Amino acid sequence: MSVKDKVVVITGASSGIGEASATLLAQNGAKVVLGARREERLKQISDAIIEKGGQAAYRVTDVRNPDDLKALVSLAKNKFGQIDVIFNNAGVMPNSPMSALKTDDWNLMIDINLKGVLNGIAAVMPDFVAQKHGQIITTSSVAGIKNFTGAGVYGATKYAVRNVMEVIRMESAEEGTNIRTSTLYPGAINTELLQSITDKATLAGADSLYEKVGISPDAVARVVNFAIDQPEDVNVSEFTVWPTKQA
Repeated sequence: MSVKDKVVVITGASSGIGEASATLLAQNGAKVVLGARREERLKQISDAIIEKGGQAAYRVTDVRNPDDLKALVSLAKNKFGQIDVIFNNAGVMPNSPMSALKTDDWNLMIDINLKGVLNGIAAVMPDFVAQKHGQIITTSSVAGIKNFTGAGVYGATKYAVRNVMEVIRMESAEEGTNIRTSTLYPGAINTELLQSITDKATLAGADSLYEKVGISPDAVARVVNFAIDQPEDVNVSEFTVWPTKQA
């Protein structure tokens, strides 16, 4: 498997899709480097991976801080000698109607969902260009491919990520740097994402939907593993992961 021995940096790794991906990739022989804001959770996940014979390292990381991303990538190179993949997975979803004017939530989503992804890209791009290979995987959302009421700004950040990722793929092909990109569009996945919703009506609607149709983050982790596992001359660029029950 081409996953084996790949060094994979994962943001938002303290729970949900990030945790599930780190666990699965490590089981398949990848060396995972975990970043998130909760050190206790990072340590627990890293220790569990190591106890099962996997290889892992972690660093407290706030994706809003470019230096934190650079330090996370440096940790990967210092610990494991290289950097092959970054999985930009950190994100928040404090949805609300635009008329509610929750501007603090708007700015938080822009800072984490968009600027945080750009910070991750900037942290790996010099290495990927120099070595002429690498892979950038980013969690967008189904809100990045269709419109949902109550998700105006969240969707805007996720649409933006979609554009950034495709442009990287195209530019890399033109420049001959062989950087692979994969963008994920998850639907209702049972993670901690809903905990960031501050608007009561929006939260009630989301809770109801996820209780009916939500699926495990393991579903997305398997897609991440699949994308990395492809031969180096194959780029699988977009994955939409709907629960079968979600209309």
